[in-house]
Amino acid sequence: MHSHPFTGSNLAYDTAHSQAEGADSKQKRVYDSIVDLIANPHNPTPMVRLSERFNKADDFEVFIKLEAFNPFGSIKDRTALYLLRGTQLTDNQVLAEPTAGNTGIALAALANAQGTPIELAVPEATDEEKKTLLRFLGAELLEVEDDLCPLFPTEGARGVVKSLVESKAFNGRYVSPNQYENELNVDAHYCTTGPEIWNQTNGDIDYFFAAFGTCGTITGVGRYLKERNPDIRIIGIEPETREHTLSGIKKISDLPDEFKPKILDYSLIDDIIAVSDRDAYEAGIQLARTEGIMVGPTTGAVLHAARQVGADARGRAVVISPDSATKYVSAYAKYLDEE
Repeated sequence: MHSHPFTGSNLAYDTAHSQAEGADSKQKRVYDSIVDLIANPHNPTPMVRLSERFNKADDFEVFIKLEAFNPFGSIKDRTALYLLRGTQLTDNQVLAEPTAGNTGIALAALANAQGTPIELAVPEATDEEKKTLLRFLGAELLEVEDDLCPLFPTEGARGVVKSLVESKAFNGRYVSPNQYENELNVDAHYCTTGPEIWNQTNGDIDYFFAAFGTCGTITGVGRYLKERNPDIRIIGIEPETREHTLSGIKKISDLPDEFKPKILDYSLIDDIIAVSDRDAYEAGIQLARTEGIMVGPTTGAVLHAARQVGADARGRAVVISPDSATKYVSAYAKYLDEE
């Protein structure tokens, strides 16, 4: 079996992060592995309160949780860690997974840390920055004619990996964690992201906003928060159409039952807001120019929705920012050129 640095307890902070208390917490920490830097309740990603320069609502506070502070640059670091913990591989097996980029980057980095070969299927429309990072990490890429918001889970990148895993010709060579249907995707956020948000706000939170992707984040965080306060409103963000350029975000409205995300708990969702590409990119650009915070366009979509709600609401909201702007420079260029 492969050496596996991710086994053990459910949270990665049991050793390195629990030792620093009081004055010791001011000392520099030395870690045994890059894995130990993935966020958890003892080492949370930061949250920033947005000022009136970006958030004009007088009675609606907006906090943005910056997941780009994870070591591989996105919230998917959490998911990848939990997926790999739950995936047993023998020495002759290869990890395979469909990805729009962020999960693949985290999986590739973690696979490298444990010496596991990995092949990733990505839509051709995936941002070039992400594909370059995946190649930099040494992952073998299978580029597939697939849009960023496919309807059929058996086609495109997901279909390619499904065929690799199930084909008798490969004799069990490929193993996929299947982030789209694996409950460990939800567990990652129920056990880490949700508790972090609750602790960072001292339980004073009225709204939680997140994009629909694989739906692990919104289900895991939503479940944790609703268990502590059922009145917290969970707002999901989707693109206006299936033909969009917002990486990692999916349109789930009006889907037939057989195509609905398997791990999404619809009972947790209080509202769904659709956002156009332009509104998403413009919100991302405005955040950088008013707050100095550089986020991806999916974060822009979530922020746009939060401002819509905040125009008529009161309370405190937390917005998930899945990653930073660095992976979307070429995508942002189109909107910057139009200025």
